Amino acid sequence: MLFSQLPEDVLYHVVSFLDHRSLCRLSQVCKSMHRFVNRDAVWRKIAKEFLNTGITRDGTDIYPHIPLKDRVKTAQNWFNGVCKRASPLKWKTKLLPWLQLDGDTLFLSQAANIGAYHLHQGTRRLLRNPFQIYSGHQGDVCRFAVTDSNLISGGSDGKILVHSRRNHVSLELSGHNQEVNCIDSKDGLIISGSRDRTVRIWTLTSSSPRDTIPMYDRVWSVAISPTLSSFATGTACCENFSPLLIWNVERSACVCSLGSEFRRGAGVLDIIFESPFQLFTCGYDTFIRLWDLRLSPRRSCVMEWEEPHDSTLYCIQTDGNHMIASGSSYYGVVRIWDKRQTKCLQFFQLSSDPVSSPVYCLRFSSSHLYAALATALHSLDFKQSPIYIR
Repeated sequence: MLFSQLPEDVLYHVVSFLDHRSLCRLSQVCKSMHRFVNRDAVWRKIAKEFLNTGITRDGTDIYPHIPLKDRVKTAQNWFNGVCKRASPLKWKTKLLPWLQLDGDTLFLSQAANIGAYHLHQGTRRLLRNPFQIYSGHQGDVCRFAVTDSNLISGGSDGKILVHSRRNHVSLELSGHNQEVNCIDSKDGLIISGSRDRTVRIWTLTSSSPRDTIPMYDRVWSVAISPTLSSFATGTACCENFSPLLIWNVERSACVCSLGSEFRRGAGVLDIIFESPFQLFTCGYDTFIRLWDLRLSPRRSCVMEWEEPHDSTLYCIQTDGNHMIASGSSYYGVVRIWDKRQTKCLQFFQLSSDPVSSPVYCLRFSSSHLYAALATALHSLDFKQSPIYIR
């Protein structure tokens, strides 16, 4: 019996012991082996060990429409820092832009407007003219969140606008009396934080907040848990209590505070929930930290990664598995981290201007990373010719 004639369950067991190079060699044996080896099921175990392949820690596939073998090829470029740089959008006035990715659409705030830009499905190249512009704020947009049906923005005018993505209808939510520094939304729930030292809980059924929580400090970041039962807040750390708090949504009550050794002024600028009980934070104290809410009553972080040049970290994103991307405060530096290592894996200085600019926001897909700086949107294309895999 030929190797290719073995039962499929036996073949799957055999190839599970091969690495990606051996699999590629095996695929060149014959047409039947090529078809078998190119199946996603063959590559799934390998893909979970690589960076940003779309396979999360719990096994969820974020990009099921892209063959796993292709994603493993691209993952090697993420690991080795092989990419093509571009600046698809530039503007003359210095701004504090924010961006979000949703499939083949990139949303970018510029002053009081938010533009929606198409990404070419194959090349991911940004089409320079927005196909939709969301407006209505009397000041700059500070933050916005994107859901399947709405775009929710918070502005320096203290207002929150809920823009429908299906029509041109907008709902105004009024309550904050200073700029809305941060906002998050999931399944009709909206959490906002402001310089006015309050957090407000909203629903789409009312223009008034359901609850208002006094924070006694400026609120820089908020994030809703995937279960919708809790949310996290990050403050400026100018008072004598932890800047990182977890709240119960229904009771609007503080569940716990995380960390006790934050320096004064070490505000939390970004929060990412990776699971209902694990979250990542970054901010002025130059660290990325991983927190595990199951470790009660121990409230210290379980892992941390330090920005090597002592720069404030403005933003982070994770792939749900091994990779973290961070944006720092000087010269547009983006770093790629492997959670299994303590040192930075790769870094990219995006700004060539003599005047430094922070990376205000970054987002990545399986093949591209987009970063918003003061005067430009930068992109890193990792879908280049693979080095090891054919």
